[in-house]
Amino acid sequence: MSESKPESAPVLNPRVTWEGCSVLLDINDGDRLVFARLSAGSTLKIGNKTCSLQPLIGCPFGSLFQVESGKEKPYLSRFVPPTEENNVQDEGGCQLQEVPRDNRAIIDNNQAQSLTGEDIDAMRSQGATGNEIVEALIANSATFEKKTQFSQEKYRLKKQKKYAPRVLLRRPFSRSICEAYFKKYPVRIGFLRVDALSLLLSMANVTANSDVLVVDMVGGLVTVLWLNVWECDIVVKYCGILGTGSVCSTYLGETPYPIEIIRMFNFNNEICKRILRCSLDDLCSVQNETGIQVSQHEDVCTMEIHSNEKTSLLVSTEEVPLSSINGVTDLVPENELTSSKTCKAPKAGEKAPKEAIQSWKKNGFSSLIIAAPEQDAWSLVKDLLPLLTYSAPFAIYHQYLQPLATSMHNLQLEKMAIGLQISEPWLREYQVLPSRTHPCMQMSGIGGYILSGTRLYTDTSQP
Repeated sequence: MSESKPESAPVLNPRVTWEGCSVLLDINDGDRLVFARLSAGSTLKIGNKTCSLQPLIGCPFGSLFQVESGKEKPYLSRFVPPTEENNVQDEGGCQLQEVPRDNRAIIDNNQAQSLTGEDIDAMRSQGATGNEIVEALIANSATFEKKTQFSQEKYRLKKQKKYAPRVLLRRPFSRSICEAYFKKYPVRIGFLRVDALSLLLSMANVTANSDVLVVDMVGGLVTVLWLNVWECDIVVKYCGILGTGSVCSTYLGETPYPIEIIRMFNFNNEICKRILRCSLDDLCSVQNETGIQVSQHEDVCTMEIHSNEKTSLLVSTEEVPLSSINGVTDLVPENELTSSKTCKAPKAGEKAPKEAIQSWKKNGFSSLIIAAPEQDAWSLVKDLLPLLTYSAPFAIYHQYLQPLATSMHNLQLEKMAIGLQISEPWLREYQVLPSRTHPCMQMSGIGGYILSGTRLYTDTSQP
């Protein structure tokens, strides 16, 4: 009997795609970021070509595909870059140092290319691949050999993106999704940058086996952080002992905040069930009726702040998107991406049962994360901080400094927390290439601010 249990619940390989899983499609090295759910009927429009996503099913994440012109319709084929490409470029670089070149004598009059559009269409009708068309364009260019090596690479890359676009199959992660939203629609995530996102996770001491209280008005990006930590803990334990704990996404009023980003992750039902929703009025009413009871020895207890090195988001790899698929938003127009209605992501964010509310009332939450740029920070932390257990850490994100400075001042006056500090994350991306290492020209100047601290026990019986 015991041997039949593993067979009834097979574990999918997280490194390989399967039908119904969510993926990130990186088209032409970041030119477009598309989120899709793989199925037999899913299609993706790249330029004026519509390709089926079925060839992506069963392929490992990180695979590279190229759009090819088939006899009947375009299709995506697996592309493996040549291994000798780097050696050829290095040798060419040495030769160019002996014979210096520049682009001063090149005149851009649109007459350097002798290959016409009719010739390209004729090559396509004869079954020429995208790479063959690119090589033909290079061979018929009168100025290509006069360009510098850097200009030649830019020319080749430009033509390759047009005639032989490539699609990189990536796995959705917190970092990848955050970077994609921040690049295309930063207002939807409150201008939350990936370094600030990782700092929130660390300063709130989010671990697996913990009850986290979250105010998430950035689409669910903060709520899903706890799930990533919990899933990593399960992997470490080889699925032998399931972790405990949950995350409570609270909200003001009667309508919960949308957390559609969670659908982009390939979480199973067991993990999604650990996301619960409860209104702030219900949490505060429960606490006002009975309060959080703490025994005498808990007055001086402290909570160890772990380094959380294994949960850092800055060492993960992927990125992400936004179009309308099964209620999920995508970074491309709706007419460019279609998906089968049979593939649906597990639902997350059910209403918190009374048993969970009673448990939170008795024990308190182990940490608090607030990412609500549209709300007053002090009003939220004043109501939510009493819901935490004593010595519990909290972290508050805001795009601007002043709301956090006001909250920090009020927390000091009310003696509600200690270890208060406001952090400003700083991140700079560099291009690292031979003879071309420099900071990227287009970077965000600021990634927001984070107020962190630890809840302090106050004896209300003293005058």
